Amino acid sequence: MKETKGLLGLKVIRKQRKYSQLKVAMDLNISREALSYYENGKRNPDLQMLRNLSEYFNVSIDFLINGKDFKK
Repeated sequence: MKETKGLLGLKVIRKQRKYSQLKVAMDLNISREALSYYENGKRNPDLQMLRNLSEYFNVSIDFLINGKDFKK
C-alpha cells in the first residue's frame, strides 16, 4: 500500500500559528493522534473535516492539501 504525503499545508500553517497538535485537536474536537495522522498521511480526513480545518485556519482546502493556493 502506497503511503501519501499527508496534508502538506496543515503542518505548515499549524506551525506558523505556533499551535500545538493538542490545541488544534481540542479546538476541533478530534484526537491529537487523528491530527497527526492527517499531517503525516496515515489517514485522510473526510470532506467535512477538510472544511473544518479550512475554516479554523482561514485557508483554502487546496492550501491544506498542497501547501499552496490553487493557481489558474
